[in-house]
Amino acid sequence: MNREQWMEKKIGAWIGKAIGIGVMVVAVGALFVWATQWLWNWLVPVLFNGPVITFWQALGLLVLSKILFSGIGGKGGHHKHNGWRPFWKEKWKRMSPEERERFKEKMKNKWCGWSPEDTSAKDSGASNV
Repeated sequence: MNREQWMEKKIGAWIGKAIGIGVMVVAVGALFVWATQWLWNWLVPVLFNGPVITFWQALGLLVLSKILFSGIGGKGGHHKHNGWRPFWKEKWKRMSPEERERFKEKMKNKWCGWSPEDTSAKDSGASNV
């Protein structure tokens, strides 16, 4: 087998794999849309008196939910790679010691602003009602 025949064989194999992968992607996508349609038509009309939907409406719902819940361009902003942790580590490094203390105090007041006296006052007030 010469080089040209070998290249044609390799290219043919690549084209075959690409077509096979494409068919699989379409099949899995169609199955996912069908499952969404089936679940919707099984639950929503009975539970909420909602409409029965078609395959294309189910596809539209999936696209809409993708846009609403994860955006158009995929994950962006601070959600890339490791989530928020690198963002806050870098922000913490840039803070002066005074800014760090103010931040700690602000978080303490926001999340730990209650004291045991506050809860006992609430409990005693609730028991009198």
